[in-house]
Amino acid sequence: MNKYVSLLRGINVSGQKIIKMEDLRSLYESLGLKNVVTYIQSGNVIFESPTAKTTTLKEKIEKNIEARYHFNVPVEIRTAREIEDILHNSPFGHIDIDKEGTTFLVTFLSSIPSATLVLGIQALLQASEKLAVRGQEVYLHCPNGYGKSKLTNNFLEQKLKVKATTLNWKTVSKLYELTK
Repeated sequence: MNKYVSLLRGINVSGQKIIKMEDLRSLYESLGLKNVVTYIQSGNVIFESPTAKTTTLKEKIEKNIEARYHFNVPVEIRTAREIEDILHNSPFGHIDIDKEGTTFLVTFLSSIPSATLVLGIQALLQASEKLAVRGQEVYLHCPNGYGKSKLTNNFLEQKLKVKATTLNWKTVSKLYELTK
């Protein structure tokens, strides 16, 4: 069995695309996924599956969410090992979760963005902000708060031309704990 974390983009935000977590767990279980655990209302799901291809799992989950709820929800999936690697290989060094857990963030991308597009974003950073792209993840540091930054999820999707979902470091850390 392989352990995975799936991240659903844009559910239960501002009264849109409402999915109750117990219903989401039930949907995942109906797909044959095992040991399904949800974390907070934004659609973070830890599960096990014998399937080794994340693209197969992603397509299956997206298709079944659309069939059941009649709206499209982009899903990003990472293995438990990938989540561990993200936490242990921060380009910003050690991050104190208690002090900085909400100002450091990870944006999970649907594909690796072009280097040219990444360079274009680097030029738009505020002086105090940091951004690093490693594979399909964007590491962000927004010391003045994510809400005050232009590096929003929508902004990154538009500029990098990929689907994305962003989580703060505290949430990524908790998801990792739940994979153990």
